[in-house]
Amino acid sequence: MSLSSDVVLLITHSGDFFTIDRVAEALSKKGVQPFRFDTDKFPLEVQLTAQFDKSKSYHWLEYGADSISTEQVKAVWMRRIWEPKFGEELAPQFREACIKESRATLDGFWDSLREARWVDDLERINVAHNKLRQLRVASEVGFVIPQTLITNKAEAAREFFQQVKGKMVSKLLTALSRSMEQTSFFLYTSVVKEEDLHDAESLRYCPMVFQEEIPKQLELRVVYVNGNVFVGALDASVYAGEKVDWRSPGVDVGKWQHHQLPEEIVGCLKAFMGKFGLLFGAFDFIVTPAGEYVFLEINPSGEWGMLEKDLDLPISGAIADALIS
Repeated sequence: MSLSSDVVLLITHSGDFFTIDRVAEALSKKGVQPFRFDTDKFPLEVQLTAQFDKSKSYHWLEYGADSISTEQVKAVWMRRIWEPKFGEELAPQFREACIKESRATLDGFWDSLREARWVDDLERINVAHNKLRQLRVASEVGFVIPQTLITNKAEAAREFFQQVKGKMVSKLLTALSRSMEQTSFFLYTSVVKEEDLHDAESLRYCPMVFQEEIPKQLELRVVYVNGNVFVGALDASVYAGEKVDWRSPGVDVGKWQHHQLPEEIVGCLKAFMGKFGLLFGAFDFIVTPAGEYVFLEINPSGEWGMLEKDLDLPISGAIADALIS
């Protein structure tokens, strides 16, 4: 069935729930037709066709009983892109080629939607994902940032450990792979002890991020949507001593609380997002016992469902408004 002329394309994966459903519901209430595209279902269960002639190109997407054309899509929510799921019937020697060709086909489809309104543009998302660039821009707009070292040199890591008086954490610049998202190996911020640096020569294989460990009173998840700011706070004393990263599996973080940001921090947020040209971002901050706000990072497509669910913050409605504004 072909949908109406005004469609908002929701790009995600088949395991996504709650956030995607809430945004789709908010769009429907505003009289706009959402179309969910589970990227991991392409190419086995989603059909994508592109045709070019001398004067025009045509693109169609078919998923289940529904289909849309490029011309119908007025806006795109870039939630997640996952690699295709192939069964055992596909021989391993063909898997990589099929993934590459599927990815290239999707890239062409995204390009065909360049006239639509994106939340957010893929190129801008990719630029903003770089944590080194994030730290530079955060400092430029006035955020306080942790002392940070990125290195593949063992001696530099040991010297930095002494510089921060043994209060040091480590993390990677990127997740190692999509398949590792359900594990905690190297994906979460970890405390570094002096004995951990005895084997630091292995850094020559993989640079890492080292930062001073910031004392915590609160940890904040701050969601920015087109000028609107939504904040959830965690009392760090609830899980202190368990893990340094509240996102780690098995950590009981207690209840999310409402929190009001100072106006100067809101101003820095808007300047930061303006630098990257983003409409959406999920920020992580620490509030120290002295009341200082310390920027950690931004995820341009980060999670926010827990804030809407637990604090009744209208984030899905704000995303729907950003898409159709």
